[in-house]
Amino acid sequence: MPNHQALLVVSAARLFTLMAIGAQVLWAPAPNVLLAVIGLGVLWLHQVLTPLLRAPQLMFGPATEAAAVGALCALGMDASTSVLAALLAPALFATMLLGLRTMVRTVLVEVVVVVGLGLLWWQTVTPEQAVAIFTWSAAGVGLSLVASATVADVPRETDPLRPYRDAQHLFRQLIGLSGNLSSGLDPAALGGGLLAELGDMVPTRTQFLFVPRGDGLTPIAAAATATPADSAVCETLAHDARARGRAVLTDGGFAFPAGDQAVVAGLLPGDSEVDLDEAGLEQVRASLSAAVVRLDTALLFAQFRDAATADERQRLAREMHDGVAQDIASIGYIVDALAARPADDTQAAQFTALRDRVTRVVAEVRQSVTNLRTSIGENESLGAAISGVARHLSEASGIAIQVRLEEQPARLRPEVEAELFRIAQEAINNAVKHSRAHCIEVLCHVSPPYARITVTDDGVGLQTGRTDSHGLTIMRERARLIGADLSVRDNASRGLTVSVTLRPQLVPAG
Repeated sequence: MPNHQALLVVSAARLFTLMAIGAQVLWAPAPNVLLAVIGLGVLWLHQVLTPLLRAPQLMFGPATEAAAVGALCALGMDASTSVLAALLAPALFATMLLGLRTMVRTVLVEVVVVVGLGLLWWQTVTPEQAVAIFTWSAAGVGLSLVASATVADVPRETDPLRPYRDAQHLFRQLIGLSGNLSSGLDPAALGGGLLAELGDMVPTRTQFLFVPRGDGLTPIAAAATATPADSAVCETLAHDARARGRAVLTDGGFAFPAGDQAVVAGLLPGDSEVDLDEAGLEQVRASLSAAVVRLDTALLFAQFRDAATADERQRLAREMHDGVAQDIASIGYIVDALAARPADDTQAAQFTALRDRVTRVVAEVRQSVTNLRTSIGENESLGAAISGVARHLSEASGIAIQVRLEEQPARLRPEVEAELFRIAQEAINNAVKHSRAHCIEVLCHVSPPYARITVTDDGVGLQTGRTDSHGLTIMRERARLIGADLSVRDNASRGLTVSVTLRPQLVPAG
């Protein structure tokens, strides 16, 4: 139930309670009871008005209201036990706002206060008063239980800031927990560790760890002796285990789901007897539970990081397009206006050079916006995405860019493909802008979990790095993020070769 509706229900309960007590006062007026009723009226009016005046921070909490109600009830109960009916309101207030646990504490507070002050002020609590205290406190508990059961399934009002508050809480928890993640959050490394544990428990000829990619599976770790033929067989077993949601055991191999996302598959040695049945395979699966939890955590973190990175790239692209690019273009218009009336030929030449420079800067900013907004589609392969970038840059620069693709149908993980794509994009961009090359060759070889991308140009080779240039550093950081190796070297004849190699997380065969 929405908060304003909860307050409305509590306010109605307070009003009717106050009316019932007030009727008793009018019938048999007594000074103490009158003071108690006035006090209750002032208290509950304050509780109703503070949310309406958009000052909820001034509203008393359930425990404070319970203590105040208990004190006012103790003041008037010596003259009339009817005032004790007010004891049911704080319990309902606590339940509607904070739940049953708070309600229990609230009832205890009001009972302790009314009994304690009653003994202090009147030196005794009569049996009639004790029965009334119990009756109205129990009525408050009963009404609260009914209210709790009634509103349990009613959707609450959506707080537009609630997702952000929840995110803040989770981020703080993640920051606090990150220091305890001794194994890190690299899916490939954790997957390799899982397969190593598996090899210690089950003699295998080869092993693979697959994770979902669209409707298919892609390997992120494999045994050192794995072959493409082994990969195909293990992928079939993994698909079967994933579809069934349980372990699959055949004469030559096995597969089982590992957590919420990954699937482990392995092939048994053909020259020895392996005592492995479905029950034993389930025991192996259970023994890997700790490694599976670590792997699941790493995969979830990778998904979160990729989503956050994509959002940030789009935001930067928008800001560059709407901010920096427009401001520089405005400077170009000013230069054009000044160049229309130069003081002399020298100044005219300077204006022309300045206008050319502004045009180049605008073109580079727009290219950066395009780079930021370009990503790999779900149905587009890594090679196809790189080919698109190469075609665009070739048309814009007039430099011939040849792309050779050697891709298997299987895909790499999305976050790995994204980083490889950015590295290739940066390498081709650098070759176009700085190498003064006539031809650039790009090789994209993808055979999951292995991949290699090479960008070779026939330009001037590796130059002294500028202090304001961070392209190579960023490429190395991207490669390190996915466990790849980046190599930058001068060619034997002329030009430069940038190569990034992703090797599978290899583990010894069991």
